[in-house]
Amino acid sequence: MANTISFIYLFLVFYMIISFPPPSNAISSCNGPCSTENDCSGQLICINGKCNDDPEVGTHICTGGSSVPPSDGDCKPYGTLTCGGQSYPQYSCSPPVTSSTKASLTLNNFSEGGDGGAPSECDENYHDKTERVVALSTGWYAGRSRCGKMVRITAENGRSVLAKVVDECDSRNGCDNDHAWQPPCKNNIVDGSDAVWEDLGLNKDLGVVDVTWSMA
Repeated sequence: MANTISFIYLFLVFYMIISFPPPSNAISSCNGPCSTENDCSGQLICINGKCNDDPEVGTHICTGGSSVPPSDGDCKPYGTLTCGGQSYPQYSCSPPVTSSTKASLTLNNFSEGGDGGAPSECDENYHDKTERVVALSTGWYAGRSRCGKMVRITAENGRSVLAKVVDECDSRNGCDNDHAWQPPCKNNIVDGSDAVWEDLGLNKDLGVVDVTWSMA
């Protein structure tokens, strides 16, 4: 009888350990897996699911002081989405973020009934055309970790503007009501409001122009 009770006790202890493991306080270092900034040690930031140097702080922990970023070719599409008889690549990553990241600036209407479709993901609000706000491609959006943060956008004419990140320019999904029936974004998009384009002195009729951006 005693052996039976001991066996049952051990079984219950083993079951509790397997079913309810103690909370993990593990912190990832360079290139370690992450889902939020809290998963990364020191001044590292969670980018594309991995801990890396924070461009906002200017750390070079992971690069060892090297200013050469990884190749843009490291970010490849993982699939395609077909809509309207055309196929579009789907990305879960974006090119590496540097102190001067190359991007394509597109124009977006973040107000109700505008190009953005649903309210901005970061704050569940619509934004007037006069607000300096942007959406970032999925990889740069980094799972909401850049929500509410300011970025500096610089045009080729030398003018720059500060804008707040309020939404994701979805590089994985599209062609539905939430995305105003638009296809997935490319992986290098900074989607700016009218105010962003106007402050940069850009012609909105162009629709897309080359810019660089960085954390402000």
